[in-house]
Amino acid sequence: MHPVMLLPDHADTSELRQALWHHRIGHRITDEQDGQLLWIADPRQQDELNALVERWKRGEPLVLEQTAKRPHSINTSLTSLGKVPVTALMIVISLVVFALIGIFGDQLIVNLTIVPIGIAGGELVFGTLSQTLTSGQIWRVLSPAFLHFGWMHLIFNLMWVWYFGRQIEALQGSRTMLLLLIVAGIGANIAQYMTGTVLFGGMSGVVYALLAHVWLMSRRVPQSGFFVPQMLVVFMLGWMVFTMTGVAGSVGFGNIANEAHLGGLLVGLVTGWYYSSRRLKNR
Repeated sequence: MHPVMLLPDHADTSELRQALWHHRIGHRITDEQDGQLLWIADPRQQDELNALVERWKRGEPLVLEQTAKRPHSINTSLTSLGKVPVTALMIVISLVVFALIGIFGDQLIVNLTIVPIGIAGGELVFGTLSQTLTSGQIWRVLSPAFLHFGWMHLIFNLMWVWYFGRQIEALQGSRTMLLLLIVAGIGANIAQYMTGTVLFGGMSGVVYALLAHVWLMSRRVPQSGFFVPQMLVVFMLGWMVFTMTGVAGSVGFGNIANEAHLGGLLVGLVTGWYYSSRRLKNR
């Protein structure tokens, strides 16, 4: 978010805000000591914002004219996805894996768990992480992130991947987003494995890393363009704490990879601190 201008302290900005949202100008207004501070998400829209503010100051009605709808086509969708290829690929792989699990079932799952799983003497047997790595099955340290065991699990995770991933990839590039996926995915998976759990999966560890990264960037470098509502941060952290209690299991949420959430969160705090510090240093 970028600060633009101070508006009168007690002015009613509801019509202005409605017009800004109508024109798809991302913004927020915060109460400051000297008045109401207007922020903008994309500085390239500042001229359009200024024009609307001037009309609002003159008391002109901000007629919300219907904007011409652009024809939606496959090409436009592909162009949009092409701007965030890593985020889009994360979602596509997760969806494909979920669909294939419906076809191949456990046969696919055991090839994507963090260590191999087999049956001996009618009981489950597990390999070790060191054996897995020395045998060349390196993909296993990341692949559990793409495993989801239900529609709600899948939708919840991919919704936040799209929300946070687009910001990171648009503002910091695909290389940073790919690095975050790999480091956060591996970090979250290993954190969960260290607790003695083998059969787990999901993108939620990565989601918590993206949340922490975006939150720190928005807090330490407000002009970076990153934004996450404070209440969303409170909700996500509250949910993480809630799932760590016995209450979550007793009300039907089942087994949740809590350590993966915590591991991902720590990774995101480290990367967010590192990248925000670089921004502050280069000012």
